[in-house]
Amino acid sequence: MDVLRAAFGLLFLIGVAYLFSLKRKSVDWRLVLTGITLQVVFGVLITQIELVRQAFNWVSKQFVVLLGFSGDGARFLFGNLLDTESLGFIFALQVLPTVIFFSTLTSGLYYLGVLQWIVKGIAWVMARTMKLSGAESLSAAGNIFLGQTEAPLLVRPFVPKMTRSELMCLMTGGMATIAGGVLAGYVAFLGGTDPVEQEKFAAYLLSASIMNAPAAIVMAKIMLPELHKDDINTDLKVAADTMGVNLVDALARGASEGLKLAMNIGAMLLAFIALIAAINYVLMAVGDLTGLNSAIVASTNGSFDGFSLEYILGQIFRVFAFVIGVDWQESLQVGSLLGQK
Repeated sequence: MDVLRAAFGLLFLIGVAYLFSLKRKSVDWRLVLTGITLQVVFGVLITQIELVRQAFNWVSKQFVVLLGFSGDGARFLFGNLLDTESLGFIFALQVLPTVIFFSTLTSGLYYLGVLQWIVKGIAWVMARTMKLSGAESLSAAGNIFLGQTEAPLLVRPFVPKMTRSELMCLMTGGMATIAGGVLAGYVAFLGGTDPVEQEKFAAYLLSASIMNAPAAIVMAKIMLPELHKDDINTDLKVAADTMGVNLVDALARGASEGLKLAMNIGAMLLAFIALIAAINYVLMAVGDLTGLNSAIVASTNGSFDGFSLEYILGQIFRVFAFVIGVDWQESLQVGSLLGQK
């Protein structure tokens, strides 16, 4: 039953993308089927093949080790403020420094050419199986490890000549995957200071980022199919741009970019959490006047405090959560998370 619901959910999401497609008659259904198959293959390899699963667990452990290094740098700056036992978990001190460190690390790996080789290998698989252009394949693979601003550097010389469909693929891939620095922030936030929990969430997020790459291509190619197949460039050439004049310069630039990203994350969280709190204040007042608050608390077994933005989003996206495989009893909470995202 769960498998049937998951299959229906997949068809439902494809149907939504097809509904919003600009050129429905031009959709390449072979590419769509190949992309879905590739995603399933990635999923099976990651979750069912012991050797691949062990490799992922190893990568997750190394990821946690790297998080510890960022903690050393933060501890030098903030000292005892990082002591979670006495002060508790402070997002700005425990999470945002990891964003800066991982931005520095990815810049260094990019300068040394390590990332380009990894990206090119994944891009080769996508280009051969999905018949994508070289720029599309490289950007989609790059988005697995890099952010939405860094990944296009891999194909920067080709951007002016990219078709609308290729640009759509480039942007969708950036929205569907997690940049290395942000992924580190999520791991630190979700796993807290427990290394075992950090490893678990690192494995989940890495798996999701890899599996989302072909899924993003499928959605982009349904909504905006390629109309100029004869004009696309299939060469897998990584741009020769470097992050700096030398390794130290590349690391310094990465740190600066990471600082900007960390400050933006902090500012956005502060602003939007405060704004949501203001909206909820008004909604809760309406709930008190109408008696909705007590009814919502009773019907959700206390999962929601009353008539709030989270509850409204949960009701709107509950069906989507259920369709993609979440149990109906938990669909309200998951729908709320989808809406907040």
